[in-house]
Amino acid sequence: MFTGIISDIGTVRSVARTGDTRVVIDCGYDTATIDLGASIACSGVCLTVVDKAPPSSSGGEPGWFAVDVSGETRSRTADGQWVEGRRLNLERALRLGDELGGHIVTGHVDGLAEVIRVEPDGDSTRLEIAVPAALAPFVAGKGSVTVDGVSLTVNRVLDDDSDGGADDGSGRTWMTLNIIPHTQGATTLGDLAPGQSVNIEIDVLARYLMRMETYRRG
Repeated sequence: MFTGIISDIGTVRSVARTGDTRVVIDCGYDTATIDLGASIACSGVCLTVVDKAPPSSSGGEPGWFAVDVSGETRSRTADGQWVEGRRLNLERALRLGDELGGHIVTGHVDGLAEVIRVEPDGDSTRLEIAVPAALAPFVAGKGSVTVDGVSLTVNRVLDDDSDGGADDGSGRTWMTLNIIPHTQGATTLGDLAPGQSVNIEIDVLARYLMRMETYRRG
């Protein structure tokens, strides 16, 4: 389990494709405190640490950890996430007694959404994101959502063609989010641009409601 509060920004050092994809990620964590088999959320994707190394003795190389990304995971995560040089939001697994600063996050991506607009809003940045139709009923104004691993509060939800909505005739649902300066600096959300895809995880309660609704209709 995670909270959606990012504790480091990592950078993909290398990507090797064999059966799965071995991804090595530079990080600022004290790798001596990371156990092999531990879980780290990488831009919202819960992955298992399979190798690690401390910073080089000369200080020229940061510490790193490695994860194996399956084909299933690659198919369900944002385009371009598993490439060299990509910056990733990192969060280590929640421990008993830790402060729950965001909301309960599982690290399982529910779908991909598209960034439509990025606009200044005072000192903050307002994001407008198009949500897939399958997830639209489970995103609510003032509810919680995870975008690339970051716990955020939804400002507004607008169905396409609704008053004030960004009408593109697609029938998609749109949500708006405000990213404060601290969050922009502490995560990769400040790098987002229109047309970019992002990993979305709905609130865990909404996930159970989704399953109930699917079963009811089934």
